[in-house]
Amino acid sequence: MNRNDRAITGFTMAGHAMVHTYELAVPILLTVWLVEYSVTSATLGTVVAVGYGLFGVGALPGGVLVDRFGSRRLIVGCLFGMGLAFVLLGLLPGVAGIAVALAVWGLAASVYHPAGLTLISKGAEQRGAAFAYHGMAANVGIAGGPFLTALLLVVVEWQLAVVLLAIPAFVAGVIGLSVEFDETAAVDGDSDSDATAPDVDSLAEFITASRGLFTAGFLTVFVLVLFNGLYYRGMLTFLPGLLSDFLDPLLAVDPAAVIDPIADTPAAKEFDLSRYLFAGLLAVGVAGQYVGGKLTDAIEPERGLAGMLTLLVVIALLFVPASGSLPTLLAVSAALGFALFGLQPLSQATIAKYSPPGSRGLSFGYTYLAIFGIGALGASLAGAALTYGSQTTLFVMLAAFEATALTLAVWLLVRE
Repeated sequence: MNRNDRAITGFTMAGHAMVHTYELAVPILLTVWLVEYSVTSATLGTVVAVGYGLFGVGALPGGVLVDRFGSRRLIVGCLFGMGLAFVLLGLLPGVAGIAVALAVWGLAASVYHPAGLTLISKGAEQRGAAFAYHGMAANVGIAGGPFLTALLLVVVEWQLAVVLLAIPAFVAGVIGLSVEFDETAAVDGDSDSDATAPDVDSLAEFITASRGLFTAGFLTVFVLVLFNGLYYRGMLTFLPGLLSDFLDPLLAVDPAAVIDPIADTPAAKEFDLSRYLFAGLLAVGVAGQYVGGKLTDAIEPERGLAGMLTLLVVIALLFVPASGSLPTLLAVSAALGFALFGLQPLSQATIAKYSPPGSRGLSFGYTYLAIFGIGALGASLAGAALTYGSQTTLFVMLAAFEATALTLAVWLLVRE
């Protein structure tokens, strides 16, 4: 990597890690809020869903803003906004205060993916390597966020814990104001593409820009990532509980005994052995992100995408049969973590391939609306599958989602 690539990669890695640290801190905090406030799980679940929903829905207007104002401003604003949200979380009273703070977090975080991915796709010469390190940073936040939050909850009250969690975002934001890089170094002088963002000052111009973006290729990619988003959210939302169901008869031990010295704290009770397996699965994703990013520089991204999707279909179909013994459960869990996150750099490179540089922010806005916004329905569908069907029903449904995405990836390869 050259100096500009390193600066962009480091800046976006910090932002990406922060976004997912806060995203995965919320479920741990939820266990404390359920004890502290006299409200139902459904009520707090709805409050949390507002923040997560805005995280997805805000990606589309965020993409428009990225094309107009550039990535640096949006990412710095995202970092300061997320830090402010967690300070508010510690200061505002009651469930209403939680709702307001998480809504602020969702709006601030929503701009990150279109901004960060646009910056890499337009500024980094070694795009695949940058996507790989960028994705690895996300997995550091995904796996580390719950552990850091739990550790803080052991020693301080949750209100102080969330304020302390806000500090890294402010530090990263300040550094982001001074780091030097060229946002369009990878597309400057490219006569085959228009790196100039179209003006989007009205609804009519937004519709016009969207029409220009939605070619047959990009529409295919949009639907592909939508189905992968359903798989992602449907798989991860209920996986900790499913792992607990699978592990209990295999281990036949009391998970609380492992953390007996602090077993009476809310944070400790949340971390049974299945949580450690879940965190380990997420940590394996770091290797997946690295390999997926390297593949984008070595082969056509659609080909690598098809390979990862095939693996994810097979994993979903094998998960329940593999849960019969500890070695096979560990193996299929590790494979899931590797493939689920190894797919992401390949997906991002494919999005970039089928969108013009001038509309790159808008393209990532649409696709992350599909992944995190529409894809959030995967959690509801997974819950319905478990409620009215069985574990096998759930995994067959997830396999069907990814098989649809695989069909679309194959179509992209055939049409070239």
